[in-house]
Amino acid sequence: MAGKYSVNGDAVRQAKRLIRDGKVKMESDWSEAQPSAREESRYLEGHDWREYGAWFLAIDREASEETKDRYNFPYGDFKQVHRDGVIAAKQRAAQNDHTAIEKAADELLSLIDGD
Repeated sequence: MAGKYSVNGDAVRQAKRLIRDGKVKMESDWSEAQPSAREESRYLEGHDWREYGAWFLAIDREASEETKDRYNFPYGDFKQVHRDGVIAAKQRAAQNDHTAIEKAADELLSLIDGD
């Protein structure tokens, strides 16, 4: 299972830019803040798949392009990075042996925390 995901470079670049621009929610209840399927669909009404995908740290290479299933490990709410979202992505990646995604999330956390 670990091999089907790859790091989404567009997402990492976007997250770093947002963090540098101060668009970070330092504390949130990620289970509440994470966009719902309905919010994702609403976002897609006004944005293309590349813009949508840039909010997810991983791409499932086995999923069809231009589907929600292709994008995994969300880190924000389509407006800003959520520190708790990055932590959740890192933890989930670690639990499932997705080392590269865990490392990408860890780099974002270091940037957020000023390490």
